[in-house]
Amino acid sequence: ATVNLGALTSWVGIARLFAVVLSCLTFSLVASTGHFEGPYGTWCMFTWCFCFTVTLLVLLLELLELYPLLPLSWDDFTSAFSMLAALMVFTSSVVFPATFISSPCSSSQCARQAVATTTSCLCFLAYAIEVSLTRAKPGDISSFLSTVPGLLKVFEAYVACLIFSLLDEYNREPGLMWCVAVYSICFIFTLLIIIFTIGRCLTYIPCPLEKVLVGYNFLALLMYFTATILWPLYSFRGRSRPDPCGTNCWWNKHLGVTFLTIFNLIAYLVDLVYSTRMVF
Repeated sequence: ATVNLGALTSWVGIARLFAVVLSCLTFSLVASTGHFEGPYGTWCMFTWCFCFTVTLLVLLLELLELYPLLPLSWDDFTSAFSMLAALMVFTSSVVFPATFISSPCSSSQCARQAVATTTSCLCFLAYAIEVSLTRAKPGDISSFLSTVPGLLKVFEAYVACLIFSLLDEYNREPGLMWCVAVYSICFIFTLLIIIFTIGRCLTYIPCPLEKVLVGYNFLALLMYFTATILWPLYSFRGRSRPDPCGTNCWWNKHLGVTFLTIFNLIAYLVDLVYSTRMVF
């Protein structure tokens, strides 16, 4: 192995170093409070530890120039991971203070939680900068997941995961079951595209791949359009918001799924526009 100091001194390397330090500070501060119980706290801690570990591994592999030995597309992997890490840290930066920081904030525990929230937001900025630095320039499609459609694929898969985490009470209505089928089918195909791209397997598909992706984006857009209409229609028809409605209230969860469905509908629309421009 040879040492490549450019992996640490380049702008991308500096952004990754900041991400490593900030994610380490964040989970250390939260761990020192001992107050991160429950599914939301566990998710936030997993996010910071996962991003810290993988980013440190990426830095080491690039520093020692060992990544060419891996049987994957390194540029696609790092682009997909930086986008995923930015989304995960952003979600944790919103969920953690909303769940664990109470007002007024006067104790030392609350102060550490507030500092952890700040470092988590700065960590998100570091990953966002890395995404912007590694994004492919117009006309450059050597690394698909670094292009706008590729980054949108990661966004679409992540939003689908958030939708799955909020699904509740959907077995009563056929319309809701169709929406769940839409979320599942689009998630599976999008995830397969990401995995096959990183694993360099798309070249083995015996058909014009770019046009297939355009067709898939069009079908996914139509399916999400139906889900955008059917989910709120069947979720809230004849049902008012309970009072009180806490964190695990079904109404809040269904409202969250509604907004996330709209987000993914917009993402697939933008994905279709960019993919069509790239192909035609």
